[in-house]
Amino acid sequence: MNIKSLSAALIMLAAFTIMAACGKRDRQAGDFTAAELAMIHESDSIMRVLTIDAPSDLAVLRSLSYDLSDSALLSDDFKRLAELMVATVTHPSQDGVGIAGPQVGLNRRIVAVQRFDKEGEPFEVYPNVRILWASDSLATGPEGCLSVPDRRGEVLRSQEIVIEYADMTGVAQSRQGIRLKSRGCAKPVPMVRDTVSGFTAVIFQHEVDHLDGVLYIDRLR
Repeated sequence: MNIKSLSAALIMLAAFTIMAACGKRDRQAGDFTAAELAMIHESDSIMRVLTIDAPSDLAVLRSLSYDLSDSALLSDDFKRLAELMVATVTHPSQDGVGIAGPQVGLNRRIVAVQRFDKEGEPFEVYPNVRILWASDSLATGPEGCLSVPDRRGEVLRSQEIVIEYADMTGVAQSRQGIRLKSRGCAKPVPMVRDTVSGFTAVIFQHEVDHLDGVLYIDRLR
């Protein structure tokens, strides 16, 4: 084999290695399934909120949720889901302060939370979210849940937490240009951390519980 042939073979091997790595990453995190896509695009202006009263709903609410791949996060499908979740939780029929993927039928690690700790108290969407740390400073407060109608109870929660999530800031530009190539793969969505305290921290804990199949009624004192 001459030098030119050897170089070509090495380039091809590197390309196949990169393609395999990119594909493996997406499969590990998970793209939207066909059923999930149908649920997202068949919804009109809001999504149906699952409740513990229906056995089939309860099965979803009690299941673990999984991350979305970068390709899913950068898709129009994710944008549509995020918009629907915010529209659902803010709808007069719900009037909530937070909602999680399982509550609208998707076992995905995504929540929409009202940030009472920010100016204007906006609703923000957090995909692939986890709580990395919770303080030992605890307080008991009243909680309710869109998926547990007509009930409230006292729950003990940490007053400060550190969350980690996929940062979609700037993804608007990425949607035209985020697929900047980095070693042959789409540029990954960065993971960032945030320290949250007070009532907003309580909301995050409530919603992240949903992603682990836990309901606030499991924590009633």
